[in-house]
This record gives sequence, C-alpha cells and structure tokens, in this order.
Amino acid sequence: MLFKSPEYLMMTAGPTTVNGNVLHSRSKVFGNPDLDMDFFAYYKFVCYKLSQFFGTEKAKVLIMSGEGMLGLDSACASLTEKGDRVLVISNGVFGEGFKDLIEIYGGEVTEFKSDWKKGIDVNSLEKFLETDSNFKFATIVHCDTPSGILNDVGPICKLLKSKGILTVVDTVAALGGVDFRVDDWGVDIALAASQKVFSAAPGLTILSVSNDAWTAIDNRATPIPSFYCNLSLWKNCEEEKLFPYTMPVSDIISLGTALDNLLSETLYRVFDRHIEARDYCIQELQSFGCKLYLENDFSPTATAFLPPDGITAKELIDHMKNKYKILLAGSYGPLQGKVIRIGHMGENARADRVRFTLESLGKAIKDLTK
Repeated sequence: MLFKSPEYLMMTAGPTTVNGNVLHSRSKVFGNPDLDMDFFAYYKFVCYKLSQFFGTEKAKVLIMSGEGMLGLDSACASLTEKGDRVLVISNGVFGEGFKDLIEIYGGEVTEFKSDWKKGIDVNSLEKFLETDSNFKFATIVHCDTPSGILNDVGPICKLLKSKGILTVVDTVAALGGVDFRVDDWGVDIALAASQKVFSAAPGLTILSVSNDAWTAIDNRATPIPSFYCNLSLWKNCEEEKLFPYTMPVSDIISLGTALDNLLSETLYRVFDRHIEARDYCIQELQSFGCKLYLENDFSPTATAFLPPDGITAKELIDHMKNKYKILLAGSYGPLQGKVIRIGHMGENARADRVRFTLESLGKAIKDLTK
C-alpha cells in the first residue's frame, strides 16, 4: 500500500509544515557519513547555525538521530546517578514528565509544582530554594505545549546556577521562535528538536551542552547506563571524526535548509513574527467566544483554548479537518478532551496561514452552533 499524502493544512503544535525546498533537500544524493570528511564539515556548519538560535558561543551543540524525546532521555541518563537529588520544576504535562525519566536512572526527585495556568514564579522558587537547594540538577520546560505556556527560564536558570544547581531546559517547542540565551542564562543542557519551530521532518534531537555539564558527565562515579543516550560519546565526535553511530544524512541536510529558511530573516524578525501570530490568534479566539486555557505567559508558538459551550473539543477538531482541511491538535493528560491547540510555530507562524486557520475556525464554530 502506497502512503497517501495528507490533504490538510497541519496547524498542530508540532510537527509543523515542511517547506518544499526542505523536502527537496532530503532527496539529495549523499556519501558515506562515517568516512566522508565533507560530511563532518557540514555537520559542524549546521551545528554552528543552530548555535545562533541557542545563543551560545561556549556550549557544544549536537545533533542526534532520534526524535526530541531522545534529548530528554539522554540528559537524564547522562547526568543522573543512583541517589542523586534532582529538582523537577513543573507547571504542565511535560514538566511533570521529567520525573519518570529521572527515576528510571535512580534519581531521587523533588517536585516544585506550580499552577498550570500561570508561568513559574521565580520569587516563589527562590523562597523554596532558601530551605532546600541541595540538588545536582534541575529540569524545566520552556514551552509546555499541552497548555501552550511559556516559562521565563532566563531568571530561573540564573537563580539555579547561583545555588550551584545544573540546569536542564526542554525548549523543544520554543527554540527558534523565542529569544534564548544559553550563555547569558547559564543553561547547562538545552534540548530541542527538528520538527517544531525549525519546520523540518521529525527525527532529530538538537541540544547544547555546557562545560559544567561535561564536567558532571566526565566525573560520574558510575558508568552511564545506556549507549544510545550516552552524551559522553558525543563530546569529541567532531574532532575525532567518529560519530557513535551512522548519522541520518538526509535529515541533517534538510535541517540545514530549514535553518537557512529561518536565517534568511533576522532572528528578531522571526521572534516578532511568532508574537504577531500568537496575538492575532488570541484576539480571534476571544471574538469567537472561546475561552483561553491560560491566565498569562502565552507562548508565541502554540495557543490552547476551550471550545464554546455546547461544542466538544473532538467535534470541533474533526469538523475542522473534515470540512475545512485544517488539522488542529487536542491535548494530553488532564487536558485531554478539553483543550484544543493551534500551533503557530516555524513555517506555520505566517500571517496567511494563521489568518486562514482562524477564519476557518470561525466558520466551523458557526456550523456547529446552528
């Protein structure tokens, strides 16, 4: 059976729509990535492009073969040893999910939980740390997409570093669409992926690793209990011209093209474009009588809302796909079946796509309230 290309506009919170030139890049002839020195040079060049989005000149940027969850798992596997105390800062589904990843490797988790409808309050966190700051590292999600919240991770990471706590930030759904500063904020491991703002195909984990993180990894008392998630194998891969496994050349070539698409604009124009998409989305949703899920800290990359009274989330999502050929997303965990999400990230944070989506949504709501 041949794969049938979808006949809808994908306005989900990742994966996002992939441009034609990115798709074309995936079809280019390539050589042997284990032996071809030109590929090592290209890999290093793509990592340099990514460093501009991470806001770093100091941290090492890596591209690994595996969807974004590989990065989260690799960070936890490489930093956590049995008995390590780890702080999980959470105000959403994915924030809480770090707990499971850490406990798999024997870490002892303390959770700092916050209201899911608001961003993490750095002052509350500071008060918490005054009584207990003995943690090896802390995790936080930059944009927790099930609710569309954006946490102000800069002051949070600075606070954690001042306490001697390593910082792990999941910025999978934000990097590229929001200003990020690894060096200025003291982010030790920042995690991203190809299929969100970068608008490439799913399949690549992207991350930056600081010198402090490398020191912690190098000085473990016990071996990292994984091969595929072992970051230590990546520390000198460019210099030694030896990757831990054969790299997905087509994916990396196409990611390079996707990055060029974004870098053809100034970074701050990209950030402004995402803010404009979010603000328009919020304005139109409110005009339709839809209630926003969040109270504040709305992400420029995804917006979560509740359908009007009398319409279920599933009905509206199905109607949008079947009649208007636009795919929106539901949510996860406690928000499943209640919240609908519009992804306006990367190539989908374009005025024409966002406007078309919201105009169609307004029509769909009218259809279902007749």
